[in-house]
Amino acid sequence: MLKKTMWMKGLAVLALAPALALSACSSQGGKPADTSGGGGGGQAASTPRMKVAIITHAEAGDTFWDIVRKGAEEAAAKDNVEVLYTNDSDAGRQAQLVQQAIDQKVDGIAATIANPGAMKDVMKKANDAGIPLVSFNAGGDVSSQMGAFTHFGSNETLAGQAVGAKLAQEGYKHPICVIMAQGQVQLEQRCAGVKEKVPSTEILYVDGKDMTAVQSTATAKLQASKDADVIIGLGAPYTVTILKAVTDANSSIKVASFDLNPALAQAISDGKVLFTVDQQPYLQGYLAVDALWQNKRGGFKVGGGQPVLTGPAIVDKSNISDVLKYVQQGIR
Repeated sequence: MLKKTMWMKGLAVLALAPALALSACSSQGGKPADTSGGGGGGQAASTPRMKVAIITHAEAGDTFWDIVRKGAEEAAAKDNVEVLYTNDSDAGRQAQLVQQAIDQKVDGIAATIANPGAMKDVMKKANDAGIPLVSFNAGGDVSSQMGAFTHFGSNETLAGQAVGAKLAQEGYKHPICVIMAQGQVQLEQRCAGVKEKVPSTEILYVDGKDMTAVQSTATAKLQASKDADVIIGLGAPYTVTILKAVTDANSSIKVASFDLNPALAQAISDGKVLFTVDQQPYLQGYLAVDALWQNKRGGFKVGGGQPVLTGPAIVDKSNISDVLKYVQQGIR
C-alpha cells in the first residue's frame, strides 16, 4: 500500500507541471552561461522577465543534480525566467552563495537545506530583504521555520522506512547503510528510516568527495562484515561504486539504492541492484522555479504551507523497463 500511495503522490505532483517551451539562461559557480531548456514548440510566458537563484549543496560531478538543473531550466524557459544556478557542498560556502543572491537582488531563491544550522541566518536575511523563498531536496522538516513558503522533495524518513520495509519483507536482516556526507540531515534520515524497520542496520560513513576512498572503505567493510546481507547506497553514483567494492571483496552481498542515473538503472535491469527509491529530482527543479514564478505573477503559494512530495517511488525489476526510457531522456 505504501508503494502505491507514493506513486499516486508522484502523479499528483506531475499534474502541477505545465507544458514546457523555449530556452533559459543559467549559471554555474556564479558564471553565466546560456543553455537550452529542451522544451520546444511553445511560447514563453509574457510575464515580465524575472531572476531566480537556485543554490544547492551538490558535490561536483554528481549526476543527480544534472537532472534537477534540467527541470529548473525547462521551467525557466516556459516562465520567462533567468536562472542563476550555483552549488557548493560546503555548508558555509553554500550560505555565502545565498548571500550573493541576496546582494544581486534576485526575485526569488530556491535552496536546498542540507545543513540547517549553516543556512538559518542567511535565509532570514533573504526573508528580511523581501525575497520569496522555496526549498527543495533537503530540509523539508525545517523549511517553513526558515521562511520558505513551500518545499519540494521526498520525505526522507518515509523513504528510508519504505526501503527498510521492502528489505524486511524480502528477508534481509543485516543491512549496511552507506552515508557519503556525515551530518547531512536528509542522508541521516534515510538510514534512520531503514533502521526503524530493520533495527540491526549498521551505518557506514565514507568520504563522498573521493570515489576511490568510497570503494576502498566499502571493500574493507564487506571483507570484515560476514553477516551483512545487503548494502545500501544513498545516491546512484555511490551505489555504482559500491558495486565495484562488492566485486573487489568477492562478496555475495545484495545491493539496494536511493536515486537514479543511467548506470544504476541498467544495473537494476541487469539484476545487479535489487531496487532504488527515486525522489524524481527533475520535478524538484521544475516545480521550485515554477512556484517562484507563480508566486510573483499572482501571489500563489503552491502546497498551502505544506511540503509537496516528489517521492519516494520504488523502481525495481518489475517496472525498470518503463522507467528506462525516461532515464535515457535525462529526466529520471
